[in-house]
Amino acid sequence: MRRVSNKIYCDEALFSMGIPDAFFPSQYHDYPFLVLKNVLSKQVCNEILESAKHTQDLVTAKVKSKVLDSVVAPTVKENIRKTVIAKLSKTHRDLYIESFLAQQKQIENFFNVALTLSTKPQVLKYEKGFFYIKHSDDSNEIIDSSGKTVGFNMVAPLRKMTTVLFASSYKEDFLGGELVFNYLKDKKGDTVTLKPSAGDMVAFPSNPFFSHEVKKVQSGVRISLVQWHNGVIN
Repeated sequence: MRRVSNKIYCDEALFSMGIPDAFFPSQYHDYPFLVLKNVLSKQVCNEILESAKHTQDLVTAKVKSKVLDSVVAPTVKENIRKTVIAKLSKTHRDLYIESFLAQQKQIENFFNVALTLSTKPQVLKYEKGFFYIKHSDDSNEIIDSSGKTVGFNMVAPLRKMTTVLFASSYKEDFLGGELVFNYLKDKKGDTVTLKPSAGDMVAFPSNPFFSHEVKKVQSGVRISLVQWHNGVIN
């Protein structure tokens, strides 16, 4: 394991895989990701949660796969990702964007990156039994015949940073559904696992060092607002 921050270590094998666009923030931070508290108020989060719970206007989420050097074709693969996308009202979208912009400079300073273009916020709804297996936001993992990870294939090069804002709380609104960073470990060797509260935002690089999964939801509804950001890495 290699230390990547004061309290966190990363799987040594990844450093020999020539991962493109890989970067970490300063090793002097306690963690290589940033958790921001109360980015949205509990009231706004609850409104988003209730709207997503009751809407019938849902789209099945897809997985990106590279079919040619310049073509990425999203497809539904429920053995990899089982979740749905809900709509965000204009009022809530405006509140989210205002809140994100208020945090942007802190994110940029923490990661030493200048954010440029961002995707529209995507509302992901995880109900009981929904999940998303280990994945990187900018790459597909390459697995050999024995199931060992041997590399990564870049499929979304414009994704440099990922932000996830939670509109529901672990235990209070759902069980299961933890956010797990598969290659990041603490000093005891335990895999980093986040159990968020509504209003929390976590920001992290989109590269394979920050591969992550959403554990299967055991009960309740897990709602998150996800964005991917392009940027200039300093």
